[in-house]
Parts: sequence; C-alpha cells; structure tokens
Amino acid sequence: MIEWGTGWLGDAYLWVKALHVVFVIYWMAGLFMVPRFLVYWHPVAAGAPEALLWDDRCRRLRRIILTPAMTVSWVAGLSLGFHLGWPLWLVAKFLVVIGLTWFHHWTVTISKRFSAGERPVSERALRLANEIPSLATLAVAVLVIVKPF
Repeated sequence: MIEWGTGWLGDAYLWVKALHVVFVIYWMAGLFMVPRFLVYWHPVAAGAPEALLWDDRCRRLRRIILTPAMTVSWVAGLSLGFHLGWPLWLVAKFLVVIGLTWFHHWTVTISKRFSAGERPVSERALRLANEIPSLATLAVAVLVIVKPF
C-alpha cells in the first residue's frame, strides 16, 4: 500500500488527509442537522414567522456548511483515492459516500419543498432519515480503520 511521501500527492498526503477528515466532520454535522431541522419545521404552518426562521436556518446551513463541506470532502477524498490506488476497502467506502451524497441531495430537495410550503414526507420518515448519517459513519469508520478487505 502506498503511504505518505509516495504516490501523486507526495508529502502533501497527510495535509490532504487532515483536510478530508475535517471537512467530512463538517459535512456530517450538516447531514445530522438538516433532517432534525425539518422535524422541527414539519408542524409549523407555511408562511408563519417560525416557518420563515426555519427556512432561513436551512438555507444558511446548506449554503455555508453542507454543500461546501461536501465539495471539499469529495475533492480531498478523490485525491486520496488516486494517491492510494483504490484498494477494495476504499472502493466500498466510495460506495457509501455515493449513498451519502444522494442523501445530501435528498435533504436539500426536501428542505426546498418545505420552503415552498409542502410537507412531502412525514415527521416519522424524517426522524428515521436522521439515522442514515449515523449508519454511514459506522460503515465508513469500519472500512477505513479495520479495512476488512
């Protein structure tokens, strides 16, 4: 396996790895927050002052944390993947990240529909969706630390 100092990142490997870890933490924080925000927003009547506050919170979270963190996570993660040569455990992690990216886009779409006054999913579904980042985090931690294959 290629380690730091070799591969196309050279001595920048550990810096890119640290950047990746930090921005994944930011991204995961956002992925935990959006469904929770939507749970709290769900019972609020469209157009109510409180609904406008939740709309603003979700919009800021998406714009300031969620999407930039996902973008940096992807760029740094792909850089690390090419540096390491895509071992099987990393390919499996990549598949989990594709699922997280789908979840990211789903939460963004749902929050925009909430902004339009719609409630396309139940509060219970949102509470269940809030568990997806936890399961993905568990899977990624096992894949990256244990490297089962």
